[in-house]
Amino acid sequence: MRDAKSANTTDVLALENDVCFHFAVASRRVIALYRPLLDPLHLTLPQYLVMVALWELEPLSVRQLSQRVQLDPQTLSPLLRRLEALGYVVRQRDQHDKRNLNVGLSPKGCDLRQQALKIPPAVMDRLGMSADQLETLNAMLTEVIRRAHRPEEG
Repeated sequence: MRDAKSANTTDVLALENDVCFHFAVASRRVIALYRPLLDPLHLTLPQYLVMVALWELEPLSVRQLSQRVQLDPQTLSPLLRRLEALGYVVRQRDQHDKRNLNVGLSPKGCDLRQQALKIPPAVMDRLGMSADQLETLNAMLTEVIRRAHRPEEG
């Protein structure tokens, strides 16, 4: 077994070279950074992302919402029930196709957007990153997500 001093930077199994490690740590820390910002709104991070999607475009079918926030419908359904219980969203059957369930904002959910507008600048401040830096990071992560979603070759 090698000790830390003898590990070199070209070792693909070195923890500091493993991109998965950095994604995992960054994910945990960013989620923890959002928690105190979302607690006053009574939202978890996945619920916040659903609300952001709905503030951008609503109503959406559960399937459309699932695709936008990249959560499977089985995960999304209980989350939507909780948002409905908070009074933030309204779920109703599509009048043209009763098999589809549409999700829209309630008046309370619309009003919540004003409070949520404070979150992005607070995140930028806590990260100590500029809008340009976050835009670059967002573009890189979007590309990683796109590439990781490609079907396996072979």
